Amino acid sequence: MELFPAIDLHDGGAVRLVQGDFGRVRGYGDPLALARSYVAGGARWIHVVDLDAARTGQPVNRDVVVQIAAAVDIPVQAGGGVRSAADATALLDHGLDRVVLGTAALETPELVESLASRYPGRVAVGLDHRGSDLAVRGWEHPTGTTLEAALERLAGADLGAVVVTAIDRDGMLGGPDLQGLRATLALTTHPVVASGGVRSPSDLSALAGLEAPAPPPSASIRRLVGAIVGTALVEGAMTVEEAIAACAPSG
Repeated sequence: MELFPAIDLHDGGAVRLVQGDFGRVRGYGDPLALARSYVAGGARWIHVVDLDAARTGQPVNRDVVVQIAAAVDIPVQAGGGVRSAADATALLDHGLDRVVLGTAALETPELVESLASRYPGRVAVGLDHRGSDLAVRGWEHPTGTTLEAALERLAGADLGAVVVTAIDRDGMLGGPDLQGLRATLALTTHPVVASGGVRSPSDLSALAGLEAPAPPPSASIRRLVGAIVGTALVEGAMTVEEAIAACAPSG
């Protein structure tokens, strides 16, 4: 399982929100320095979210996202406000390895399918949920759509990953949603990346060991391909090195 250290951007700086609440912002300084520290710790991917763009659709931090990709020699995936083909190409054609579409995945799924065909494996979908309901536009708007329905709609797209975030666990250091993630693995054949709640190496070990049967008619076993970790790293609950070691398969 791959570690995806996270950098969330707000007003040009690296921050973390508590449960997606813009009224509960914690600042962590220069995002470029944070990215370089992740690389120094051995990270092989970085996950970036433009929180302002996710909320408004305006890519106010796009230059910073591109600067992060240029500052490191590992792949970078980024999301937040990617709601058009122009938004996606502005990132994919300027150093980003993968884009994550959240709001667009639910409001214009045909856009996701078109981009995935144009950029095979370089388009991911972000499905962010409170309970059984998916939320969009910076997590501020419930959709009435379930995770299962969204995955079924996008089953045929050539996606690089599905990023599943339990909003109520994000930034809380309360542990990941193991039961929900196991259920997600059984609903889709797309690679699944977990996000939200990771607080310790033991949480990552639990995610790395998570298994579920693949959707019928396959008889194979599904596992997570990655886990996004933000708060636990920036607040020193664990190092990047410790996190990577915990992501390795046991035995």
